[in-house]
Amino acid sequence: MFPSVNACLAASALIYGIVNAATVTYDFDVGWVVANPDGLFPRQTIGINGQWPIPPITANVGDRVVVNVKNSLQNQTTSLHFHGIYQNGSTQMDGTSGVSHCPIPPNSTFTYDFKVEQPGTYWYHSHEGGQYPDGLRGPLIIHDPESPYKGQYDEEIVLTLSDWYHDQMPGLLSFFISYANPTGAEPVPNSALMNDTQNLTVSVEPGKTYMFRIVNMGAFAAQYLWFEEHTMRIVEVDGIYTEEAEADMIYLTAAQRYSVLITMKNDTSTNYAIVGSMDQDLFDAIPDGLNPNVTSFLVYNKDAALPTPASADEFDPFDDFTLVPSDGEVLLDKVDYSFNLDVAMKNLGDGANYAFFNDITYVRPKVPTLYTALTTGMSASDPHVYGDHVHAVVLEKGQVVEIVLNNYDPGKHPFHLHGHNFQTVVRSAEEAGPYVNNETFPQVPMRRDTVLVRPNGNMVLRFRADNPGIWLFHCHIEWHVASGLVATLIEAPLELQNSLNIPQNHYDACTKQNIPVAGNAAGNTVDFMNLEGQTLPPGPIPAGFTPKGIVALVFSILAAFLGMAVISWYGAGDIGKKTPPGVTI
Repeated sequence: MFPSVNACLAASALIYGIVNAATVTYDFDVGWVVANPDGLFPRQTIGINGQWPIPPITANVGDRVVVNVKNSLQNQTTSLHFHGIYQNGSTQMDGTSGVSHCPIPPNSTFTYDFKVEQPGTYWYHSHEGGQYPDGLRGPLIIHDPESPYKGQYDEEIVLTLSDWYHDQMPGLLSFFISYANPTGAEPVPNSALMNDTQNLTVSVEPGKTYMFRIVNMGAFAAQYLWFEEHTMRIVEVDGIYTEEAEADMIYLTAAQRYSVLITMKNDTSTNYAIVGSMDQDLFDAIPDGLNPNVTSFLVYNKDAALPTPASADEFDPFDDFTLVPSDGEVLLDKVDYSFNLDVAMKNLGDGANYAFFNDITYVRPKVPTLYTALTTGMSASDPHVYGDHVHAVVLEKGQVVEIVLNNYDPGKHPFHLHGHNFQTVVRSAEEAGPYVNNETFPQVPMRRDTVLVRPNGNMVLRFRADNPGIWLFHCHIEWHVASGLVATLIEAPLELQNSLNIPQNHYDACTKQNIPVAGNAAGNTVDFMNLEGQTLPPGPIPAGFTPKGIVALVFSILAAFLGMAVISWYGAGDIGKKTPPGVTI
């Protein structure tokens, strides 16, 4: 019996891929530089190899990617997460501090080494201490020689969106999670950026079709995006090819990506604006003087004027829920394991505001979660060993998993799953309340790895647990990661014990910081069920206190301090002084 033509072609493609796969190596020295991308305020920024913006990572499907990191920050630990890369067989390379490895300490080196088998538009960023908004984020592009859209465009252009803060994250986080901010109001960005600048010009040629790979690398702000008088044709979201869909405006939450085809006009007399606009619904208050927009330009004619963008009367973006993956993957209709995650924000005993899934706010365990999975034997299948505050959910290999997410918060949240994409089976309207199982499911659901849940709404996500590893599920607003809106999926932990090898330089990073690498979440290597000594969140708020009460208490305390400062100034000040010095809080 002779092999079929299809079998021969498949074998030939496999051999071709093996022969042509390359090892792509990057040597990154992470350190401080000074940057001023909005032209308003020069500040210390985290760069790579003395430069910022940091370089893109690019590779082809089938390549091995090696990233050698040296931490030259001196005063901060760091990590690199390769957002959207599934890390099949390499969960130890996921780059999530306290989960897949220890943070990279200053003056240390660390290697990420993984293979990429998925095409698409991704990005990489620090996953340590709310750090990436200080500059440590950049695009990651995996090219596909077999793209279904090959030959339908002339050039690719990478376009990043981001928000930008003038203050560094450690100080912002210290205030954000404190009794002085009991309502949990997130710091509002100072500016919006496009390709880490403003007033970017993109030279284009008439009649050509360009594929724009668009990445929102922001910490907080989603952005509306449109190209004036040009139509986008969506062909990919978060690494998933889609059937072509036309759009005049798209909406990208933090961490989302789109690839769109745009065919240029045949007239070169006029240039056109590209406009990004931060979603101000996310902000508790709009600071005076904030410009939520960032403008770039499609330049057909360098001698023609750059236009003033037209004002948007309303924001009416394309609904990504209607996208259809081009591979036609049908609904995963036989669910093996379903669980609810209820989102809420509330205060704890220190007066600060925290984020919760099912009344659990995430706290990093003493032992990185992966190392607990590798060192607790059969107990690794018991979620208890991972601690009471990582929200561990243990999954069996091959299960169809359903996450029912109910948002009891009046804000929008973009949720991201490491190690997988998911089918978006249900996404409710705003104010719909919790999910009540009354929806008609799409037969071919939209898939991506980051999706928005609307205020006081719900959504249902499904995926197949076919990638053993330790994977976070979290809101990708960085303020909410810091305040605990994180769950941990423990996928086939016993298989990991038989298949995974941890590089020595990963263990070395732990040793330098005296972080244990074995045992349960508390570092107990004798009794895995004993969590005495585990890291804990602040205790519950005293009975009878409310956020309004905390606000009143905080302002009473501040008023008291201010009064004492004025009295001290008056008593000690020179005669003739009429203005007290400023009081810094």
